[in-house]
Amino acid sequence: MITLKTSYGDIAIELDFENTPETAENFLTHAKNGFYDGTIFHRVISGFMIQGGGFDTQMKQKEAGATIQNEADKAQPNKRYTVAMARTSDPHSAGSQFFINTADNTFLNFKSKSTEGWGYCVFGKVVSGMEVVDKIQAVSTGRRAGHQDVPVNDVVIEQVIVHENADI
Repeated sequence: MITLKTSYGDIAIELDFENTPETAENFLTHAKNGFYDGTIFHRVISGFMIQGGGFDTQMKQKEAGATIQNEADKAQPNKRYTVAMARTSDPHSAGSQFFINTADNTFLNFKSKSTEGWGYCVFGKVVSGMEVVDKIQAVSTGRRAGHQDVPVNDVVIEQVIVHENADI
């Protein structure tokens, strides 16, 4: 289990190594090496998702390293409180950015191994702190540093704690 200690409270996440081993391991590696510490939820859309894992409080993008293969074809569906990898239009471009679904987003699920059909890989789920997720999705947002849907007041991932047996 992983705990995101945020400026709004704690969110505990259970990773899905059984269905999405590469994606879960990628997230765990970033968590263990402190990559997410001090990053923000930089994109928040109420009724859709909260996205983080890529920008610091100055809206400077962090270098995530190598990208990973999309495992959405083996993943659980994008349901409320599941955690999925963000990516560009390239289905296999996920690096460090992730999002927590705040609704059942079935349109993000895998449909086919085509550019349009890959979907977004769910690699975990929130097991506690749902009220924190809900509080974050309700923050005021605006434009900042060329991005939209950025919280007006930073929502900081202060620290990520990796608990024993997080990779089991």
